[in-house]
Amino acid sequence: MKKRIHFVVVLLLLSLVICLNGCEKKQEEKVYLGIDLIDENLDLFEGKKVGLITNPTGINSEFQSTIDILYEKVQLVSLFAPEHGIRGSEDAGATVGTAVDSVTKLPVYSLYGQTQSPTKEMMDTLDIMCIDIQDVGARFYTYIYTMANAMKACKEYGKKFVVFDRPNPVNGVDFEGNILDTKYSSFIGMYPIVQRHGMTIGEIALYFNTEFEIQCDLEVVKMKNWDREMYFEDTHLPWVLPSPNMPTPHTALLYSGTCIFEGTNLSEGRGTTTPFQTIGAPWINGIKWADALNELGLPGVYFRSAYFTPTTSKHQGTLCGGVEVHITDKKAFQPVKTGWAMVNVVKQLYHSHFETLSTFNLIAGYDIQTLTLDEQFELIEQGTKTFGETRKKYLLY
Repeated sequence: MKKRIHFVVVLLLLSLVICLNGCEKKQEEKVYLGIDLIDENLDLFEGKKVGLITNPTGINSEFQSTIDILYEKVQLVSLFAPEHGIRGSEDAGATVGTAVDSVTKLPVYSLYGQTQSPTKEMMDTLDIMCIDIQDVGARFYTYIYTMANAMKACKEYGKKFVVFDRPNPVNGVDFEGNILDTKYSSFIGMYPIVQRHGMTIGEIALYFNTEFEIQCDLEVVKMKNWDREMYFEDTHLPWVLPSPNMPTPHTALLYSGTCIFEGTNLSEGRGTTTPFQTIGAPWINGIKWADALNELGLPGVYFRSAYFTPTTSKHQGTLCGGVEVHITDKKAFQPVKTGWAMVNVVKQLYHSHFETLSTFNLIAGYDIQTLTLDEQFELIEQGTKTFGETRKKYLLY
């Protein structure tokens, strides 16, 4: 009897040790954002006047605004608004105006409108320019070019640039796409990189700074305990919509592929609850398109016929037929190839209705309409390989 009691006690103690070790490990593995580590980096800002590029995603892991944090801890003197505005109130492509922040009363300068780069007058009031924004890991998301323009201004006017780093929400391992042909360079694709770059915003800043010879005084405040294989949901960090049509990290995974439909006369799902996941037009038979796509056997994805009525944007108020894109295996899914295959199939099925817009080649980064689907896939594979060889020099984690 005593031996049995002794065995039970030992077993309970062992279970307690395992539990404590697991809890300690869990605590150690909490992901800390760059802004979470501001107190460890205050020396960067001592005696300096600071400007901040941010939007509603600029919060720490406890939901505190980066604006409020810096306003309390450093000499924050001005704010800079990217696309969608400092409080996220503007829709895609809408001009963002200069204003005064309603909370801090600091001036807010627009970097998405008539002025896309900080002017000398804006920069003269600063010693340091910072950015804290959640990127989505796609070439055509404008925040990284707002950042690049600010880095150029810092170089020109002798200021320091600081990035508070954040996770790539669709992991930092996988990358895919063709490298943009510079004759299609625009604010939705400024530099020759691939559509899904697989880097954090701090890493892409380092890439831009060296590869494209910006050469500003750049510092990245790194995260702690972020692992490259993590999707955003693995971090247990709060998700704030980076833009009105980016409701979930799942949307971000689709976006680097299905954003191509912004350059066509199909709805990319704006004005629905599933933007970039539900694609279609009034003249499409969803069953026919879905069947043709599923016959391709693309990895990690299934296409289901769907009907929807967009409340805004293309085909507003009109019933559309189309498909809903279901990711069945995140690791196998290839968003860029998937998006291009969808365009090819719908063009073949509805060549008399399908049209491309002026932005199509800017988004694709290439005149892909001159190529067969096999040639397009080959272009993607070549670009992915080439980008990967350069990309690895700038990885921080």
